[in-house]
Amino acid sequence: MSPLLNAEELINHLDDWLIVDCRYNLLQSNWGYEQYVENHLPGARFVHLDNDLSAAKTGFNGRHPLARPEQLITVFQRLGINHDSQVVVYDDMGGCFASRLWWSLKWLGFDKVAVLNGGLQAWKKIGGPLTSIEPEVAPGNFIGQPREGWVLQVDEIKENLESKEYLIIDARANDRFRGENETIDPVAGHIPGAINRPFVNNLDKEGLFKTASQIKNEFTRLLSAYPQQSIIHQCGSGVSACHNWLAMSYAGLEHSLKLYPGSWSEWASDPTRPVAR
Repeated sequence: MSPLLNAEELINHLDDWLIVDCRYNLLQSNWGYEQYVENHLPGARFVHLDNDLSAAKTGFNGRHPLARPEQLITVFQRLGINHDSQVVVYDDMGGCFASRLWWSLKWLGFDKVAVLNGGLQAWKKIGGPLTSIEPEVAPGNFIGQPREGWVLQVDEIKENLESKEYLIIDARANDRFRGENETIDPVAGHIPGAINRPFVNNLDKEGLFKTASQIKNEFTRLLSAYPQQSIIHQCGSGVSACHNWLAMSYAGLEHSLKLYPGSWSEWASDPTRPVAR
C-alpha cells in the first residue's frame, strides 16, 4: 500500500482498519485530545505527541525527543495494534504530526501504515462521519525492533560538519531556517551545511500531497547540486522532518534516509555548537 491513503478509500474500511488521531498544537499541548473528545473518525484512537511519541525532555535533548522503542511498543499495544493490522493515521495539519507516528511505526519494522491524505479536512469534504464515542480497545500484540541506521544522534551530526557524508535537509519554514522570525526556539538559525525544504512544499493549495511525480521532480532539482546519496532529515524537533521523509518515500526516491530526532531544538541548546544564518 502507498504511504498515503485517500479519504474515499478509507470510508470503505472503517470496520476493519485501525485509525489513529494525531492532532496536536505546539502552543497548547492538550488541544489535540480536546478536539478528539469533541469528535473524531469512527473507531479512531488518540495518540499524544508529547506523552506517547516523545521521551522526557531534559532541556538539552530537543522539544520532542524520540521515545525509546520499549515506550513506543507499549503505546502501540495500548492502541490495539496487532502484527497484521492496517493502520491509518491522520491530523488536521497536512500530515505534519501524523507523519511522526507513521515514521515511528516504520522505524520499529511495521510497514502496514498510511497517512490520510488531506487529513480531517479531506474527510469532512467527502462527508465522512464523525463521532464523539471513544472505542473500547483490546490490547494489541505489536512487537517491533528498530531498523538499523535510521536514527542519528547529535554527535554524529557534529561529525558530519567535517565529513559532509550526509546532506542535511531542514523542514522548517524558510524564515526560521534563515534565522528570522524565530518564535519557537530560543536560538535562531540552522545547522551549518543544511539546505531547506519546508514540509509545506509537499502540499498543494488544498492541503493534499502533490502528486508523486511533482514531489520527485522537486526533490530531484533540490538535490541535483549535491553529491550525497544519504539524507538526514531534521526540523525544529524531529516532527515535520518525518513529513519530508514521507514525501520522499511516496515519490519513490531511493536515497538512504536518516532522521535526526533532536533537530534544531537540541542542536541549539548547546552554545558551543556552530550556527549558520
